[in-house]
Amino acid sequence: MSDTYIFESPLRMTFGTIGRPGQRTFLFQVEEPGTSVTVKLEKIQVNALSMYLGEMLKDLPRPGHLPDDMDLNEPMLPEWPVRAIATFYDEELDRVFIVMDERAPEEESLEEIFSDNPDYFQEGESAKSIRVIATREQVSALAIRGKMLVEAGRPPCPLCGYPLDPKGHDCPRTNGYRPPLT
Repeated sequence: MSDTYIFESPLRMTFGTIGRPGQRTFLFQVEEPGTSVTVKLEKIQVNALSMYLGEMLKDLPRPGHLPDDMDLNEPMLPEWPVRAIATFYDEELDRVFIVMDERAPEEESLEEIFSDNPDYFQEGESAKSIRVIATREQVSALAIRGKMLVEAGRPPCPLCGYPLDPKGHDCPRTNGYRPPLT
């Protein structure tokens, strides 16, 4: 059975977290009247999607007023973990399409998904999936929110880039050795 949620005109979409740095669960939430879906993402997915959307938007006309209600709403329990994310911009519609699937597509490129299959945003054979058609303003706010959440976590180690843990950090670049304490 396929659970595909299609949001053609979402009222809001946002990233959020539950928990404290080092133990946070990253979430994506999208809402339309009568429908709300929350899914789980990895921190690296939120960071990559935020950076990609920011780069995509650089080449487009400046967005209007950005949404400011970016907090998660109840229920905040994720329905499934996201395994695959795809995005593209439709110039004719002036909309950004975001697809989040529970499982990765089999051996097909994004170009095949979007150009050879115009009905990709209709209910398909994949497992659980979200299809969002968003404005540049919504996507801009989402990218900013995602970047802020990622940066609000533990600071990165200046040597290896992995997060610094308050309990200690065995940096692979130092082979487990620490500088002498002064």
